[in-house]
Amino acid sequence: MFSVKIITPQGLYKEVETSILNVITTDGARGVLTNHVPLVCMLDIGKMSTIENDVRQEYAVNGGLLYFRNNQATILTDTCEHSSEIDVERAISAKQRAEERIANKNPNIDLQRAELALKRAMTRINVSGN
Repeated sequence: MFSVKIITPQGLYKEVETSILNVITTDGARGVLTNHVPLVCMLDIGKMSTIENDVRQEYAVNGGLLYFRNNQATILTDTCEHSSEIDVERAISAKQRAEERIANKNPNIDLQRAELALKRAMTRINVSGN
C-alpha cells in the first residue's frame, strides 16, 4: 500500500491508501504500484482509479502533475471528481455545447478550447458510468 494525495487549487481534495494508482498521462496509460521507481509525469484529462478498501474507485481528473517517490504519490490538478460527485446532466449539456461549437466552425470560436471542453465532458460521463 502507498499514500496518494490529490491537491487542487482549493487545497487537499483527498488522501487515500491504495495498492495501485492508474492514470492517463500525456504519454498514455500508466499504473503505479507500491515501491515503484521515482516518477514525475504530466497527467492528461482522463480517468484515474485506485483500489481503496478492496473497492475500485474512479475519478475524473482535469490534467495536472503526478509525483511519486518513497511510496508517496502527489497529484496536483485543477479539478478532480469522484464518480459519485459527477453531475451527469451537466456533463451531457457541456458535451453538447462543445460539439455544437466544434461543428459551427465559427472563426471567433476557440477550437482548441472547445475540444478540451469536449474531452473533459466525455471523461466525466465515462467516469460516472453513463
